[in-house]
Amino acid sequence: MKILTLLKIAMVAIKRNKTRSVLTMLGIIIGVASVIAMLAIGEGSNASIKSQIATMGTNLINVMPASKNRGGVQQGREMSQTLVVADVDFLRENSELISAVSPEVGGSGQVIFGSNNWPTQIFGGNEDYTYIKKYDVANGRIFSSQDIKSARKVCLLGQTVVDNVFGEDIDPIGQTIRFEKIPFTVIGILKEKGENTFGQDQDDIILAPYTTVMKRITRQTHLRAIVMSASSEDLIDEASSQIEAVMRLSHKLKDSEDNDFEIRTQAELISTFGSISEMMLVLLGSIAAISLVVGGIGIMNIMYVSVTERTREIGLRLAVGGKGKDILMQFLLEAILLSTIGGLVGVAIGIFTSNTVENIMAWPVLITPDSILLSFLFCTFIGVFFGWYPARKAAALDPIDALRHE
Repeated sequence: MKILTLLKIAMVAIKRNKTRSVLTMLGIIIGVASVIAMLAIGEGSNASIKSQIATMGTNLINVMPASKNRGGVQQGREMSQTLVVADVDFLRENSELISAVSPEVGGSGQVIFGSNNWPTQIFGGNEDYTYIKKYDVANGRIFSSQDIKSARKVCLLGQTVVDNVFGEDIDPIGQTIRFEKIPFTVIGILKEKGENTFGQDQDDIILAPYTTVMKRITRQTHLRAIVMSASSEDLIDEASSQIEAVMRLSHKLKDSEDNDFEIRTQAELISTFGSISEMMLVLLGSIAAISLVVGGIGIMNIMYVSVTERTREIGLRLAVGGKGKDILMQFLLEAILLSTIGGLVGVAIGIFTSNTVENIMAWPVLITPDSILLSFLFCTFIGVFFGWYPARKAAALDPIDALRHE
C-alpha cells in the first residue's frame, strides 16, 4: 500500500474524531510551546549577561593585591599594599601582549554642588583608563597626561551623578564640585552604560587622575588594582600568563614564594556566568520537555483506544489481503501526524509567547533556530516512540479474532 494512500486514511481517521484529536495534540502543543519559550528566555538571559559583561570590556585584565593572612585569619585585599605605580610602568615596558595599562585607585563619599549632594564613588586612573574600562565621553574631554602629571583637580562625571547634583538648565562642563571637601572642575560627561551584571549602576561614578585621587582622597601610595586591556580577546590567556611572570619579576618573588597578587579576567567571569546560564537553560528545557513526554503518553493512550475501536476494520483489511506492515504504517502515520501537527501549532504558539514575554514583561528573549528544530524533532520522535507499540499491536491482530470482535 502506498504511503500517500496511508496518509489519506490517517487523515480521515483524525478528522473522524476531531475533538479527540485536538485534545490529544494539546499535550504536544503545550510541550513544544513550553520548550521554545523556556529556551528563548534562557538563551536571552545568557546573551544579556554576556552583553552586560562586554560593556565592562571583554579584553579586560585585572591585577589585584592578594588577600593577607595573619594568624590564620583572612584580612582581605584592602589590607594588602603590594601594588604600586612602579608595577604599572614595569608592565607597560615588559608586556607586549597588552595594548593599554592603568593604575586604579578609588574611594567613596559625598559629591556636592550648591545645595545638592549625592553619595557616589570616585576612581582614579591614567589617560588609558576610560579606554580600558570602555567608558566613552558624551561631552567634554578626558584628563590628559599633563593633568595626571600635575595632579590637577579635574574630573569626569557619570550621568547618574549629573542627574542628581545638577539642574536641567545647568551645563556641568566647567562647573566646580566638591568631593570630600576637595574641589574638582568638571571637564567631561560620560556616556550612559546602565547597570552591570551585578546590578551596580555604572553611571554612578566620578573619574579623575589617579595622582589626584591618591594625593587628595585616599592619601595612600599603594594601588587598589592595575587594569589592562589585552591586545585581542584571543590572547587573554597568554597575556595573563605573561603578566604573572612580569609581576613576579617586578616584585622580586622567588620560585618558592606564592604570588602576592591575583589576576582576574572578563573571560573567567563570562565563563562562570555562562556555566550558570547553561545549567539554568538545561533545567528550564528539561522541565518543559516533561510536558512533551506527557503529550506522548496521551498519544499512546488515544492510539490504544483507536486500535480497540477499529479492530473489526483492521480484521477486514487483513482478511482481504492487507499486510501487517501496512496496518503498522497506517497507525504509526496517524501518531506521527498528530505529533507533527501539534508540533507546528506549538512552534507558532511558542514564538508568540516568547515575543509577548519580551514585549510585556521586558525580559531578554532570544529565539534560536536550533531551539525550534530541536523541539519539533523531539515531538516527532515522541509520535514515533509512543505510537509504535499501539501500531505494532494493531498489525499483530489475528484477522479471524478481529472480525469476531464486537
